[in-house]
Amino acid sequence: MAKEQGRKLVASNRKARHDYLIEDTFEAGIALTGTEVKSLRMGRASLLDGYAVFYGDELWLEGVHIPEYSGGTWTNHTPRRRRKLLLHRVELAKIARKSQESGHTIVPLALYFKDGRAKVEIALAKGKKAYDKRQALREREATRETQRALHSRGRAE
Repeated sequence: MAKEQGRKLVASNRKARHDYLIEDTFEAGIALTGTEVKSLRMGRASLLDGYAVFYGDELWLEGVHIPEYSGGTWTNHTPRRRRKLLLHRVELAKIARKSQESGHTIVPLALYFKDGRAKVEIALAKGKKAYDKRQALREREATRETQRALHSRGRAE
């Protein structure tokens, strides 16, 4: 069997980009059981309630829902168990230092396979206020309107 190449997206957390101001992103490996990997290969996962937290000097992913594998037996995993993130010690120290600052959290942005290995993209993020979210929506709508106007004007001439 040929080795997998490239990146295959399983799940993304689009709401995190709306709710948080993303400051820095990291790619981390994730320690999974066999049935979790099979369930991910079927494209089933949810990152909506996910977050990462330090226990000691290790980073753990919590709240991520990977449903049970339908072909699994008694060896099936629990859907919302705590999963260990695999990062270099230097990256862990950087994340720990920044996450101690007020208002910062660690959220998962995407879960994917890269060259056959399960990876998660985590972000060091700061929560947005309600007025920041509204302003971002206004800016996006304004750019969309200008693009429509430019596109229709170019077509009319």
